[in-house]
Amino acid sequence: MMKSKAGLRGFVAVLVIAGLVQSSVASAHAIWFAQRSKQLAMIYGVGADDLDAVKRLPLVTKVSGFDGGWQEVATSIKANGPIAIVDSDAPVNAVAAVMDYGVWAKGKDGEWYKKGRDEMPDAVLAERNYKYAVHIGSLTAKIPLIEGQNLQIVPVGDIPAEHGKPVTFQVLFKGKPTAGVQVLHDYVNDPDQVPQVTGADGKVTMDVRNQGLNVVAAIYVGPSDNATKYDRVEHRSTLSFTLPHQPE
Repeated sequence: MMKSKAGLRGFVAVLVIAGLVQSSVASAHAIWFAQRSKQLAMIYGVGADDLDAVKRLPLVTKVSGFDGGWQEVATSIKANGPIAIVDSDAPVNAVAAVMDYGVWAKGKDGEWYKKGRDEMPDAVLAERNYKYAVHIGSLTAKIPLIEGQNLQIVPVGDIPAEHGKPVTFQVLFKGKPTAGVQVLHDYVNDPDQVPQVTGADGKVTMDVRNQGLNVVAAIYVGPSDNATKYDRVEHRSTLSFTLPHQPE
């Protein structure tokens, strides 16, 4: 059966959008928090790639720690050998970090260079990158807006304690629910998945993936505020939490 012209245009549009989504998902790394040797560490990478976070510590512009009542606790991230660990004056129930990853350009050879379009006018793409991460130690945490987290993932209600159960997340950009944000429910174990996209209320509903560490990622691409240097601004945020396993 022949498709109508309108239907064919819609089908092509879907394919184009899917291609753009996949391209954006594959274009950058993220930061998130996970346990390393019983210490909470900041991870830089994508999927199973656990890259050199210590080398990138100078790019971290803000670190925040909170107790169970969301009161701030003096917190920093420091190098411990090859691992960037969270260090706080008192136990923390949540940690957040912001990384300014600067300007990058993708050359025609497919490689990324730490340059702007003013330095690489023939670049395929030039973008400004910011990375954000929040880790919560409680599945019932009611996460407030955290200073510096321009792109933030917030659970709507409690997170179920069993994987495979549905949970709704709302994505906020500068404190407002935002449509068109790509959300991946397992950035570590399935980084190439086709993401869900937030609706007008900034929400998506998905199943909790793992009975253990979960890293949910959100990617929002906004317009450039300096067109001579970069074409767009990419914000990449994660929310990490852990589901408990059965007693040994």
